[in-house]
Amino acid sequence: MNFHGTEVRQKALVLLRGGAKNADVARKLNVPNGTISYWKHMDRAKRGECPGRHEPKCPRCDGRELDKPAYSYLLGLYLGDGHISHYSEHRVPNLMITCTESWPGLMDDCEQAMRAVFPENSVCRVRRTGCRNVKVYSKHLHCLFPQHGPGKKHERSITLEPWQQAIVDAHPWDFIRGLIHSDGCRITNWTTRMVAGERKRYEYPRYFFTNKSDDIRKLFTNALDLVGVEWTTLARGSDPFNISIARKASIALMDAHVGPKY
Repeated sequence: MNFHGTEVRQKALVLLRGGAKNADVARKLNVPNGTISYWKHMDRAKRGECPGRHEPKCPRCDGRELDKPAYSYLLGLYLGDGHISHYSEHRVPNLMITCTESWPGLMDDCEQAMRAVFPENSVCRVRRTGCRNVKVYSKHLHCLFPQHGPGKKHERSITLEPWQQAIVDAHPWDFIRGLIHSDGCRITNWTTRMVAGERKRYEYPRYFFTNKSDDIRKLFTNALDLVGVEWTTLARGSDPFNISIARKASIALMDAHVGPKY
C-alpha cells in the first residue's frame, strides 16, 4: 500500500490553494485523485470554507411562496397514487407518485407540479416494470402532506387541514384533475336502442373515479359540487367505491378542465 506523508500533502495543499485543479495536482505528485479531493475537502472544512448545507425553504415553516394550483394538483395525485417513505440510507423522506408508461404526458405533468411545489429540491424518475415512480425528496413533506401516516389511506381518516381546504376551494379543477389522473379515467360506454324497429348502437363518454377511502371520495365529490359537476355513486357489489359522471353538461365541463389521460 502506498502511503503519502505530510510533506506530499502540504505540497498538494499549496498547489490547490493556488488554484490548481485536482487532476493536475494528482498527476504532478503521483497521488490518487480521490486522495487529493479528500485532502482539499478537509483543508477547506478546517478553514471554514466549505459551502453551507443546502436547506430549501418550506411554505409552512418558513413562509416561502407556494404554487397553489400546482399544489392542488399534486395533492390530488398524492391522495390517489402517492405515498411518502423514508429509506434508512437517505437523509430525507421522499414523495413518490407511480405513473404508468402508457401516459407520458401525465408523468410530465406530475414532475412539473413537483418542481413547482418544491423548486429547490431533487426530483427524479425511477423506472419500474410498466411504470415509473416520479419522486421528490424533502424533509418538509410531512408539513405539506399531513395526511401521511402508518397503514393504507382507506384504513385511516383522511381530512384536509384548513389551509389545504382553502387551496382546494380556490383551485378545485387542479385538485379534481390530480384525482382523476391518479384513480380516475375517461371511458366510452355504449348501449343499444330500438329506433323504428331497428336496433342501433349509441356511444357516450363517462368519467369514473374509484377509491376505497370514503374520505377521499368525499373530497372528490365536494370538489365536483363546487364546480357544478353532477355525479352518482355506483356500487361494485355492495361497495360504493365508484363515482360516475355521465350527464352531458358535466362531461363537457370535465372535458374542458380535465380530459382523458395522455
